[in-house]
Amino acid sequence: MLDKEEIRTFVESYLESSDCYLTGLSISKENEIVVELDNDEGVDLDTCAALTRAFQERFDRDKEDYSLEVGSAGLTSPLKVLRQYRKNIGNELDVQTNDGRKLKGVLKEADEKQFVLTIQKKMKPEGAKRPVLMDENLVFMYEEVKNVCLHLKV
Repeated sequence: MLDKEEIRTFVESYLESSDCYLTGLSISKENEIVVELDNDEGVDLDTCAALTRAFQERFDRDKEDYSLEVGSAGLTSPLKVLRQYRKNIGNELDVQTNDGRKLKGVLKEADEKQFVLTIQKKMKPEGAKRPVLMDENLVFMYEEVKNVCLHLKV
């Protein structure tokens, strides 16, 4: 069985000379390897093909039988790494928290520990007759959220 950390190290070192970065790596019991990449401008097919060729040169299929899938993080894929959060600052996100809440808001900022989501909430200002929509900033630690995806407008 191939070593996941060895593969991770290889892929990350291969990507150092590009604008791409690793967002996901999985290996099944049957040695089915899935490598997921992202890039601030999008990942093209040539990048995936070049990484596949380099991988096959490094990891000999005659010694270890495996299947390999190299692809890009899709629009509907959850955000997984800090760089994905940072590239989506200003974009609308769907957030599902570990306690079951589903929120939609604009990503305001993100750092290594947390991110800030600006949501609109109906509030009744003091002295007002009717509630109005007001912005509220919510701070989430990454471990507090189950899923964060780009909001797709249909």
